[in-house]
Amino acid sequence: MEENEKKTGGWRTNKWVRAAIPALLLHCSIGTVYCWSIFSQEIADYIGFSKGATEWAFSFAIFFLGMSAAFLGNVVEKDIHKSSLIAAICFALGMAGTGFFIYYGGTHQGSVLALIGIYICYGFIMGIGLGTGYLSPVKTLMLWFEDRKGLATGLAVAGFGAAKAIASPIMQAMLDNLGEGGIYKMFIILACVYFVMMFAGHLLLKKPDGWHEPQKTEKGKSVMSVIKTKPISNYIGIWLMFYINITCGLALISQEKMIVKCIGLASVVGIISTVSAVFNAGGRLGFSAWADTMKDRNTIYKLIFILSIVFTGIIIVTGGIKNGEGNILLTILVLCLIFVVNAGYGGGFSNVPTLLSDHYGMSNISAIHGITLSAWAFAGLTGNQMATWIVNHFGNPIEIEHALDNGEIEMLTVNPTGYQCVLYATIALYIIALIVCLVFVKPTGKALEDQKAEEATE
Repeated sequence: MEENEKKTGGWRTNKWVRAAIPALLLHCSIGTVYCWSIFSQEIADYIGFSKGATEWAFSFAIFFLGMSAAFLGNVVEKDIHKSSLIAAICFALGMAGTGFFIYYGGTHQGSVLALIGIYICYGFIMGIGLGTGYLSPVKTLMLWFEDRKGLATGLAVAGFGAAKAIASPIMQAMLDNLGEGGIYKMFIILACVYFVMMFAGHLLLKKPDGWHEPQKTEKGKSVMSVIKTKPISNYIGIWLMFYINITCGLALISQEKMIVKCIGLASVVGIISTVSAVFNAGGRLGFSAWADTMKDRNTIYKLIFILSIVFTGIIIVTGGIKNGEGNILLTILVLCLIFVVNAGYGGGFSNVPTLLSDHYGMSNISAIHGITLSAWAFAGLTGNQMATWIVNHFGNPIEIEHALDNGEIEMLTVNPTGYQCVLYATIALYIIALIVCLVFVKPTGKALEDQKAEEATE
């Protein structure tokens, strides 16, 4: 019967049902962590704390995402069913717990217990669900789609990026229509919805039959021994350029809404936020699919960094953020920078697992990928905080007028010089990343063969 299913493409051996769909179910659920900005102010107001105090919940979530991926990578390697179940339980439990502590904070204004509870639930518990959920489908996809590994992983990781664009309007509608206490009700309702989605993904996710047979020769090899099959500087280079790309992406994305308001587009900030999320998801899918056609997958990172440097440099030279209001060309250039950085940020994520597999093979790839995601953990703590520190210490806040739909005028406080200064930090980091990419990360596959052939002829 199994043989017949293979021949007829039955659902039990269908790569879309067993890999692509469950990956999307998992990643479209956990990707909603990036919707934090939609409700962070509401949480702060409801529990009686400043927005800055509650922001740490998001930073902790990203930190524990990376660290849980690093420490639980071996669990994912050994048993994707266990890891995907852990992901579903922890993510849903963390979300429901966040809802409970928001409710508690609403009835006990200014309660430190409520704030700590949100940190633990949204940051730590949800963070574990994020890390294991992010890793679980990746190797499975690469095994099912051996010829188009980049496209396959890009599809799943694009689901993570697209989750914000899909969920944001839904969350906003829930906040607007659930009445008093809508913020904690939303979390509890979504915890149930996402558990169902992730549990369905957990049940469907399956590696192809016979996947383990080629790995028998690798049995017993530790992650570090696999990494050391190449100069350690090669892996450090991959880790560093991944870390820098995320740090720069988060630095700009965290200030995105204020930059958009600064150039006179406050009335369409929501639309631009959705478009940038589409670029984020498109970069994850597009850059990874494009990398499948290249001799050396590292070329994609060179392109990402060069594009980011060029557009950041243009805005620095023209003072686009400071001078963009009322200038159509500068406004377009600033939007192009936002979209390019979002696309490159997403593309950096989707190409990491396939780049690692090109360098180190499929043996222990989940564990190696997990360790590499520790870069995401540290970038989650440094990217937003770096940008916030620069904006708070450089330039001077000014007030600008914004016309509301009802004809009234609203005053917005922005810091154009501060946002411009963030770009000086990101362009310096992008240049460092490009140097690392060119010097430390060695070519692989066809590119390496061609290089060796050229050296032999010389």
